[in-house]
Amino acid sequence: MFKNSLQNSFIEFCHNNKFEINNKQIEIVKSLEDFLNTNKKFISFFSQTGKYCFYLHGSVGVGKTMIVNQVYQQVKVKKMKAHFNEFMINFHDFRQEKSEENSITKFVKNLKKKFDLIFLDEFQVTNIVDAMILGKLFERIFKENIKIIITTNTKLAELYKDGLQRKQFIPFIELIKKNSVQKELFLEDDYRTQKQGKNQRIFYPLNEKTLFYINQNFRILTKNLKKEEKEIHTKGRVFRIIDFYQGVARFNFKELCDQNLGAEDYLNLSQICKHVFIEKIPSFNEFNSNQQLRFITLIDIFYEKKISLTISLNCTLDKLGTSTKHSKIFKRTLSRLYEMTLSKKS
Repeated sequence: MFKNSLQNSFIEFCHNNKFEINNKQIEIVKSLEDFLNTNKKFISFFSQTGKYCFYLHGSVGVGKTMIVNQVYQQVKVKKMKAHFNEFMINFHDFRQEKSEENSITKFVKNLKKKFDLIFLDEFQVTNIVDAMILGKLFERIFKENIKIIITTNTKLAELYKDGLQRKQFIPFIELIKKNSVQKELFLEDDYRTQKQGKNQRIFYPLNEKTLFYINQNFRILTKNLKKEEKEIHTKGRVFRIIDFYQGVARFNFKELCDQNLGAEDYLNLSQICKHVFIEKIPSFNEFNSNQQLRFITLIDIFYEKKISLTISLNCTLDKLGTSTKHSKIFKRTLSRLYEMTLSKKS
């Protein structure tokens, strides 16, 4: 089933990248190996008393995604890895296209034809549409003997906390609890923020000097590249990009997060970009929590698609502020911003 022992492969990966060998991460890798080996013959999967889901939660920057990415490379089965937002967009698009009562069944049967194992990264439930459908969707996925590995910052019992009609979401939590191996990865430090240094592409405060350096960086990156205007079409919405140079794009925060844009728009944007400048990121509070949520979604998708960032703001990242509603998940955003703005030469 594996090219090599998952533990040995992970240790080798850490050595090659000069990462500290962390026993807590190794324990998670071992648990994943046990979970995937529930049945010796993966094709026939496991008995009905086995577990269908591996639910890995923990705070930001502890290596959840890194571990899952390594496992994904080693497992030799029909597999798919997707950001949770992307997975749900595909599901809703399928339902809209089919517009049939049994669209969930058909969607999952299509999944089963292609995949035996699904990795869902950054699992979070923030809207009532997803909350009301997840129970039926995952129940069908489990019936089709598809295994799922989930990474998330949220404990299972706290999913969709304070959400609308949350009582109707409780059966989904119970379903996952019954059918999953739950593990928490806890480390004292965020390994991403430890990489901070002179090569960080974070510019502050917002003044003429900062703007000069950003312009300088943009000119260096786009030198000898052709400028063009782009349009992204998403379900009738048109998003125009004025500063686009063969994969390098430049925006101010309002262009990306003050408009009626969502995960699908950001996914489409990520398909054509490799480096994005986001300028004038504001401090966040209770009054701009909607814009903050869009920004969180944007950074999640850009991180998954390995897009580099250059950003400007009026203060250091640790003083950026947050709305109460998004304070927990925003820690992940800040952690990822440190990593995504780090120059490769550092």
